[in-house]
Amino acid sequence: MDSWSLAVYLLPLAVITTYYLVRQRRTHVRDLNTMKDTIAAGMTEPASLHPLIDPSKCLGCGACVKACPETSHHDVLGIIDGKAVLIGPTECIGHGACKTACPFDAITLVFGTERRGLDIPVLKPNFESNVPGIFVAGELGGMGLIKNALTQGQQALEAISKAGLKSPGALDVLIIGAGPAGLAASLAAKKMGLGYQTVEQDSLGGAVFQYPRGKLVMTAPVELPLVGKVHFRNTSKEELLKFWTQACNGNGLKIRYQERVESMERKDGTFHIRTSKQQYVAANVLLAIGRRGTPRKLGVPGEELSKVVYRLIDPEQYRGQQVIVVGGGDSALEAAASIAELGDTKVCLSYRGEAFQRAKQRNRQRVEEASAKGQLNVLLNSQIREIRQDEVLLLQAGKELQLRNDTVIVSAGGILPNDFLKSIGIEVETKFGTA
Repeated sequence: MDSWSLAVYLLPLAVITTYYLVRQRRTHVRDLNTMKDTIAAGMTEPASLHPLIDPSKCLGCGACVKACPETSHHDVLGIIDGKAVLIGPTECIGHGACKTACPFDAITLVFGTERRGLDIPVLKPNFESNVPGIFVAGELGGMGLIKNALTQGQQALEAISKAGLKSPGALDVLIIGAGPAGLAASLAAKKMGLGYQTVEQDSLGGAVFQYPRGKLVMTAPVELPLVGKVHFRNTSKEELLKFWTQACNGNGLKIRYQERVESMERKDGTFHIRTSKQQYVAANVLLAIGRRGTPRKLGVPGEELSKVVYRLIDPEQYRGQQVIVVGGGDSALEAAASIAELGDTKVCLSYRGEAFQRAKQRNRQRVEEASAKGQLNVLLNSQIREIRQDEVLLLQAGKELQLRNDTVIVSAGGILPNDFLKSIGIEVETKFGTA
């Protein structure tokens, strides 16, 4: 082969190789800068289930990056030095698609990190706890993502049905919680013909019901018993709850609301559960409750006043008021920004930290924009000292502030129901970056 013929063959190869190397370099630089920004902002701790990547197995093919459903909205995974890296830990919401897509088995899905542990009930592969007959699905078990919780609810009921534990005069299963996992479990129980009852301390949707009005709920298509394929993407809270309500009413699900479980004990092979309204006897129990059912309080004088609330449902109800939102997580920033964006309110966001390290980038941007427009007063390194009928006393950097106030919204997270779990004998372990 002469030199001319050789050049004809090699030139396209050289062009393709150069293009590939340039694109790879650009990807590396972009993802590296994203990770540096993430570290600088302190956004390094995933909230729940997330990928742990083994660099010795990863060949940097990028399949995980492309498979992540969040890629079009957020930077979650990237390629740095030819290896996949979690560049946006707080943006990861546990889809798990990255693990499925990886052709080299380089990804493990884990809970917690070396720095920040995550308390998870000890469960068997079939979702049964260490207490025979008590199963856990959804957020309490670490699956906060709506699609995953819906799937787990169904799978847990299938496991309960297979276990075949029954007792004369007792329910086959009492489902505690009517969030995504509890709803799917209720549909599955109805489809399987099991004797069941579902109780919910609040309203249909659980934690989803508590989201601010108009919030976009990131979900994905899923198959539901008695309902079929559900095609939802980027739907709002209201649209999703409307659909769920139709699913409940259309299938005659037995769900009782505003009914809180107070105690549970095992007698003669069955569970005796006392709620705020009545008592149940069941052969099995499915805990489909949230991880933050009881709001964390400030513990300051005046917190018992009726103007203090622990969640935002509709920003419109605070129009024209002077509002203080307390907290530094996503719920706090969403609440403060939503009210501030009304335009005719005076909103203050108080947080004890130096930066909003636990909040997602999009929520921090909303706060920054509202602050720049003068709609929102952000007080970092501040703590409420006392709540009065028409004012609030705060301490910021050693200086006492006295602010006029109509409403205080405390969004300081919630308390994991460890005491309840311990009272019924369920073991809880702290995960530090393990499956």
